[in-house]
Amino acid sequence: MQTTLFALGLVLFLLGLLTGFAIPALKNPRMALASHLEAVLNGMFLVVLGLLWPHIHLPDALGVTAVALIVYAAYANWVASLLAAAWGAGRKLAPIATGDHRASAVKERIVSFLLVSLSVAIVAGIGIVIAGL
Repeated sequence: MQTTLFALGLVLFLLGLLTGFAIPALKNPRMALASHLEAVLNGMFLVVLGLLWPHIHLPDALGVTAVALIVYAAYANWVASLLAAAWGAGRKLAPIATGDHRASAVKERIVSFLLVSLSVAIVAGIGIVIAGL
């Protein structure tokens, strides 16, 4: 599990760095900056979780569940903010970063779904990890 977390964390970190190059090209550069930062920080978090993993004692199924939830949340956070940047979406859950940008109702629902689902996933995943410490 440790190597998986390292690999997934470094891939997300790289995606965050690459997202940084796209900031000026996206519809909402402020949200694009948020996407860049989310990926870089969540990538580092996955690497740190990998370093912590040997100290976490969970049954295999619960460990896999925790990692799946946390990895989903980390990647969904990057995808949600990147889509919001490209579409000008996110008014409901990220109004400060969205500013005056507007997107279709479908695009707003996609971004909102990702943001709400990743929030639940990260809380549950971190709760499981804390229980395993």
